[in-house]
Amino acid sequence: MKSIRAELRTIASWIKPGSRVLDLGCGNGELLSYLQENYQVTGYGIEIEQSNIVASIQNNINVIQADIEQGLTGFEDNSFDYVIMTQTIQALRNTDEILKEMLRVGREGIVTFPNFGHWRSRLNIMLGHMPVTKALPNTWYNTPNIHLCTLNDFEALCAEKDFRILQRSIVDRQHRSRTFNAFLPNLLGEIALYRIQKSLQ
Repeated sequence: MKSIRAELRTIASWIKPGSRVLDLGCGNGELLSYLQENYQVTGYGIEIEQSNIVASIQNNINVIQADIEQGLTGFEDNSFDYVIMTQTIQALRNTDEILKEMLRVGREGIVTFPNFGHWRSRLNIMLGHMPVTKALPNTWYNTPNIHLCTLNDFEALCAEKDFRILQRSIVDRQHRSRTFNAFLPNLLGEIALYRIQKSLQ
């Protein structure tokens, strides 16, 4: 069994074997390759960077070159069991619309993002600077992030858009789950992982 980083192992543990999966911003296809090999999933990756597309193909991933900011109009409703987006929502211009699209084409969505509410980020701001941390390593002038959020922000968005939170994992920058994160997750958690779906009417 090939090894993958801890964040992706957590995501994999939420996936039922034999599922259909769409991975938005799939990078080099590491996650889908792991899921195909160990969970017998089928599906596609969507990626815009040419080098990542080549790497995904080398990992035997069915990959589509596309910009997810343009939406997922090529896919019908409920085409997938899971739509996954890791470490990407903070770099999107239309975050809420992409989340809606994820839950249109997939029965469930899985998203991960750095928590801007972590105490190191707060300390940086108190000292008069935009945060530069292990979880947010870019400086303000060269960061791809345009919509950073805290755990509270994301959960408020889910409530506003009528998304149900099915599962949540709050971890440190090395993707380790710490007991103290459960007490003050928005202050102590560095990386957030959520499994969501549309609320049942």
